[in-house]
Amino acid sequence: MLDIFLQTLPFFAVIALGYGAGRTGFFTPEATTYLTKFVFYFALSAMLFRFSANLSLAGVWNGRLVVAYLWGTAFIYGVATIVALLRGQGMRRTAIEAQCAVIGNTGFLGVPMLILLMGENAIGPVMLVLAVDLVIFSSLIVILMSIANDGRFALSIFKTIGIGLLKNPMIVSITLGFAWSATGIPLPTPINSFATLLGAAATPGALFAIGASLASKSTEKIEVALWLSFCKLILHPLFVAIAAIWVFPLDPYSAGVIIAASALPVAGNVYMLAQHYGVAPQRVSAAILVSTAISIITVSLVIGWVSAL
Repeated sequence: MLDIFLQTLPFFAVIALGYGAGRTGFFTPEATTYLTKFVFYFALSAMLFRFSANLSLAGVWNGRLVVAYLWGTAFIYGVATIVALLRGQGMRRTAIEAQCAVIGNTGFLGVPMLILLMGENAIGPVMLVLAVDLVIFSSLIVILMSIANDGRFALSIFKTIGIGLLKNPMIVSITLGFAWSATGIPLPTPINSFATLLGAAATPGALFAIGASLASKSTEKIEVALWLSFCKLILHPLFVAIAAIWVFPLDPYSAGVIIAASALPVAGNVYMLAQHYGVAPQRVSAAILVSTAISIITVSLVIGWVSAL
């Protein structure tokens, strides 16, 4: 377990470095915004494109894995939703809290860390987890917010969802990569080298950007942040484990990867959603900050456990 902790520590050390740069003002919020854009639209997209272009969709696709992750995630989404409604939060805040409870930082933290710690075979399962989060749960919150705002469900919402997915560089890069893979033509060496070089900036850039963005986060509503962090760091991997090991049994390695992915802290894009809809951004901010701090320990424990499966 100590060995796993020491392997994860450099990732969190880079996050801490970014946090320090942000807190001291050396790295301004504007600089953080531009670094995040570079990672999101260029470096991480290049990494995901190269991964998917060198794989086959048929080899990566695992319907049982998708169902297991979706079952465990939906269960905790439901728990967080019920608890929020019982606290009288209303649909808009309930939807945001449920998103915090299940959407982890898979793109910026999970992709680089899990692939390095668990091997390149983790690429496929991690991509499927990322796809479920982006396609299903990101679409779900748009639908719920639309119903809450308009008081009804309109078919036009699917146009909004579709445009949103087409504008997401992670979805686009994965899709383009698998499309290239389907041709059966290997990536030309210059393109592969270009994507490798650009993608290499994704890991340190993403981790530093996470830390720098945390520097502007507050810890208001700490009791809610602790509850949402408990959902994300403990309940989410626990119920994904139940699904992946007993309900929809997977091979130990695939089960371990999606359990580890489920243990990641709350994603920064939930904060962007909260800001976009004007719903409890400070609450989400606190959940991201608290869950990221606690995950230094919990992620190591989960990865250590699943490595023994």
